[in-house]
Amino acid sequence: MEIGISTFVETTPNVQTGELISHAERLREVVEEIVLADKVGLDIFGVGEHHRKDYAASSPAVLLAAAASQTTRIRLTSAVTVLSSADPVRVFQDFATLDGISNGRAEIMAGRGSFIESFPLFGYDLNDYDELFDEKLDLLLKLTESEKVTWSGNHRPAINNLGIYPRPVQNPLPVWIGSGGNTESVIRAGLLGLPLVLAIIGGSPLQFAPLVKLYKKAAAQAGHDVSKLPVASHSHGFIAEDNQLAADMFFPSTQASMNVIGRERGWGHYSRASYDAARRFEGALYVGDPDTVAEKIIHLRKHVGITRFMLHVPLGTMPHKDVMRAIELLGTEVAPIVRAEISRWEAEVEAKED
Repeated sequence: MEIGISTFVETTPNVQTGELISHAERLREVVEEIVLADKVGLDIFGVGEHHRKDYAASSPAVLLAAAASQTTRIRLTSAVTVLSSADPVRVFQDFATLDGISNGRAEIMAGRGSFIESFPLFGYDLNDYDELFDEKLDLLLKLTESEKVTWSGNHRPAINNLGIYPRPVQNPLPVWIGSGGNTESVIRAGLLGLPLVLAIIGGSPLQFAPLVKLYKKAAAQAGHDVSKLPVASHSHGFIAEDNQLAADMFFPSTQASMNVIGRERGWGHYSRASYDAARRFEGALYVGDPDTVAEKIIHLRKHVGITRFMLHVPLGTMPHKDVMRAIELLGTEVAPIVRAEISRWEAEVEAKED
């Protein structure tokens, strides 16, 4: 069971003071967060790609590379790379470079992205949303398979037996598929035999169990070894010394962020009642003290089949010291509880099967 952090490197106004952190300062803070995550024994750190004023990381590979030389074991991934509006060759080169700097710890999490700012920015038509992703994923996978590539498509100039460099330390460079729970994307990941990441940010996490089964069924039908295909989740959350403190600290920035995005997408108002409902044991928010958060992660592993859990923190802008403390608690208190229980449970299941 792998446990880690994901962040979108947000730079929204501080809810209490109205102060707006600069992109530069927030980027430096995230490097410190990655270094701490490595120090406290977390397995993975993911950085999301966005192209708007309230998010600082338009180039996750560069930010992750800044932390790579200061860390030793933590894996480093995008969360996600908006592949539909990117050049797969450049994506591969960036993450192969990160893989070299980190000595084999880079991953690519590829997705369509739920934000669309990158499409007009790089000259792509949203009417080609699905076709762009399918075509570019096809090219990206070919780049991971071979040093020299021959490829042609509709949205990028053809490549005729050209070498793509640098080559990564890992062979192949890991590519995960990020999904918000779309059935087609889950099936596609299974058919391709690619690891799956589910964004579980609303409703009941147990609602994703059928999607995991569908993913594994598609993988098995395509001839892939399902036992070797990990499934990850990305969920909002925060950890503090007690449940009420964690809830009160995480709510203000969460409400502000959810209502900004909600106004853009036509969602209803995000209230404290909505938040508290999502904090319940069956809800999608992982907010509380270490025991509470650990219990929810264990439940997710046992009933949905997640093998990697990524806590998305912060949501909006929170004091850096509070985010650092949440990361510390995840690594030093939550992760040991989860790993011990999952190891015990898996041994129990294996004994019953024998």
